[in-house]
Amino acid sequence: MKIEVWSDYVCPFCYIGKRQLEKAIKQSGYEGQIEVEYKSFLLDPTTPIDAEESIYTALARKYNLSEKEAKNMTANVAVRAKEVGLDYNFDEMKTANTTAAHRLAKLAMAQGKEEAYNERLMKAYFLEGEAIGRHDVLKQLAKEAGLEMDAVERVLTSNQYEEAVEQDIYEAQQIGVRGVPFFVVNNKYGISGAQPQPLFEQTIEQAASEAGLKKSIQIVGENGPVCSDGQCDI
Repeated sequence: MKIEVWSDYVCPFCYIGKRQLEKAIKQSGYEGQIEVEYKSFLLDPTTPIDAEESIYTALARKYNLSEKEAKNMTANVAVRAKEVGLDYNFDEMKTANTTAAHRLAKLAMAQGKEEAYNERLMKAYFLEGEAIGRHDVLKQLAKEAGLEMDAVERVLTSNQYEEAVEQDIYEAQQIGVRGVPFFVVNNKYGISGAQPQPLFEQTIEQAASEAGLKKSIQIVGENGPVCSDGQCDI
């Protein structure tokens, strides 16, 4: 079974939704039978590469608020993040252009490092206040995620994977994605946003049942004495 996730690295609900999906998969009993593929979505591709604007200033400008009002606006998001174990640091967050980050994500996928890369970037942005639009920062984060650095350099000094990112965005438009995160479960069920946890769990259960998946049994404790093939552990 496959779950496709459209998200952006500067979307606070995308990291929350990622945690909810991970929890739902783990609790479903189908862990190891579900492939998760992350798709690119650019919330604001016009953001400068060297952006240094604080998130409060950006929100105040966008919604015509005072910076104090913008700060209050993020408080509820921080509470929601804490519910899934994430300590968002809005005080250190700055706007970022994520185009290069998404192109590197395609490299990470090709190298089998997609999960490590996505997790490292989201942690860097939301918890550590890193400027993930800058190439020097991306190189360091890619290195920490285990990507091959010569390949990282080639991506960042070219337009490699640009078409793959554009294809993800086109696919999102075709299925009517207007915001992220957006989850497509087994090409049948769509979940828009970081919805209540039970919805993720119920949707995975329904799709897995329809796909004929069998729940995995988790063995707890050490192996005890058993009988098999006519012999017993005595």
